[in-house]
Amino acid sequence: MKNKLVSIMMVAALMVSMISGCSSGNTNNETAGTEQTSTENTTTTSTGGNDVKAASLLDKKVGICIYQFDDDFMALFRNELKSYMVAQGFSADNVSIVDSEGNQAVQTAQIQDFIKDGVDVLIVNPVNTSSASDITDLVVGANIPLVYINREPDNKEEQRWRDNNWKVCYVGCDARQSGTYQGEIISDLGMDTIDMNKNGKVDYIMIQGDPENIDAQYRTDFSIKALQDAGMDVNCLTSGVGNWDKQQAKNLVADALEAHPETEVVFCNNDAMALGALESIEDAGRTVGTDIYLVGVDALVEALEDVIDGKMTGTVFNDHFSQAHSAADAAINYIKGQSNENYIGCDYVKITSDNAQKILDAVK
Repeated sequence: MKNKLVSIMMVAALMVSMISGCSSGNTNNETAGTEQTSTENTTTTSTGGNDVKAASLLDKKVGICIYQFDDDFMALFRNELKSYMVAQGFSADNVSIVDSEGNQAVQTAQIQDFIKDGVDVLIVNPVNTSSASDITDLVVGANIPLVYINREPDNKEEQRWRDNNWKVCYVGCDARQSGTYQGEIISDLGMDTIDMNKNGKVDYIMIQGDPENIDAQYRTDFSIKALQDAGMDVNCLTSGVGNWDKQQAKNLVADALEAHPETEVVFCNNDAMALGALESIEDAGRTVGTDIYLVGVDALVEALEDVIDGKMTGTVFNDHFSQAHSAADAAINYIKGQSNENYIGCDYVKITSDNAQKILDAVK
């Protein structure tokens, strides 16, 4: 049974918490001592009520593989993850974070190195979720607990963990919710507002992330489903794969707007791509909120500022605080010989001009 965590954004304490000043350089390995300790945990762990701070954690070693350091959201995630782990009692020297450089072969080699180094737990943000079964077999075979983050393996893989009672779990948000929230941000505007060319349809462009990532698939499908559930007819003018990258998205949207000046909405699977899309929208002489609408996901600082300024219609907060804290808590539970639910989830938060400033104050 999936254990639903209350989003940290729903807790008042988050509104005064701050992301610590952390290094996010693009080296292959983040060295110890570059992270500052974070605020006290405000999330609920899968076992609940545990005092996770323990002197016994000081000599425990943690290996963390991030699919790509260049990803803006994962930079926030990894920095908060390390800061929180240090705050819980780990030595910064024993929390090693490596950049898998978007290459599954590189990540697999890193996991093998961590196993040889005798880490006590592994936290993996997989490059390819299709490789999860191989990663699981490798780590479980070494008798090391494993926590997947951000990129969810498929149901078949998660069922293997349950069937074998393995110390393996996934921590993340359900991307279907983020897609639904994107669609609702648009549908809440009303058809009279959206349908500027009066053809009775929402004419949109879809810019997708990595097609390997289930988040991209869910955000794509459920954003449009939300419009249809609201009774709106939709028309996909074109779609393209931007691979979560700002420049790729900028190029795709520039071409799309030239081919389809009737575009009313641009959906982007993340904020980095939405920021690139915004540049092309402005280059085309269009104005968000006047003759086109734009939504993303992640609630990056720049995106939040654009929502406040009216340059983006909205975004969806991908709660890196609760995800990072819950991943660390799950790892600690395993180290202490305790168990976790195989799925540990949290909620996204819908962001419009109504609440963007509150979220910005919390994450800045």
